Amino acid sequence: MPAERVIVIMPAHNEAENLPSVLAELRRWAPGLPVVVVDDASTDGTARVATQEGAEVVRLPCNLGYGGAVQTGFKYALEQGYEYAVMMDADGQHDPQYIPALLEPVLTGKADVAIGSRFLGSLEYETGWARRVGMRLFASIVARFTGRKVTDPTSGFQAMNRAVLRFFAQDNYPSDYPDADTLLLLHYAGFRVVEVPVRMRGRLAGASMHSSWRVVYYIFKMFLSIFIVLLRVKVRGHRRP
Repeated sequence: MPAERVIVIMPAHNEAENLPSVLAELRRWAPGLPVVVVDDASTDGTARVATQEGAEVVRLPCNLGYGGAVQTGFKYALEQGYEYAVMMDADGQHDPQYIPALLEPVLTGKADVAIGSRFLGSLEYETGWARRVGMRLFASIVARFTGRKVTDPTSGFQAMNRAVLRFFAQDNYPSDYPDADTLLLLHYAGFRVVEVPVRMRGRLAGASMHSSWRVVYYIFKMFLSIFIVLLRVKVRGHRRP
């Protein structure tokens, strides 16, 4: 694995309790791969723990949300000259032993983006009914407009090349819940997307951003975001940079 060309982007908000285990496991399965933890204005020592564990840290002065933190990671990767990036969560849900499999189609030029699918691989935790309904609904919407089956449109476990990093580092990335809407953006911009089987687990500790009432907000917001993407495409279209 060309570690000098690949970086792991890990957005984190109040994940100090989980980071030691997550980063240790990452070092075991992807030794030498640099990691940047984007600390989204945490209040629990996330930045300090990440630094102690050997990660690069970018601290945001205010809470930008998941999408804002990820986009910051994209900009960091570009500024540091990386050609490829792996995006994974800091809560332990994404199994780093699948990083080589995610990178393979991107490094070999078979795809611009590889998305880790828990439904092609292994899902080791129970999702709530509202979340399951939303995932299936958004999968059908993405399939309807892209013409290809997508099993896991909400997966944040992804690998991508520099062209995609540039595209999303601009104004093309949602600020809070980047999921099915980003797949539509990638499709209309002409990028090649594949899914790769991965294993996903329950988070180690803390509350999910999709817990309780936030699931309802997530579903509503995703519908709105998809509508906006389709409206932008109809009005002016998207072009690959």
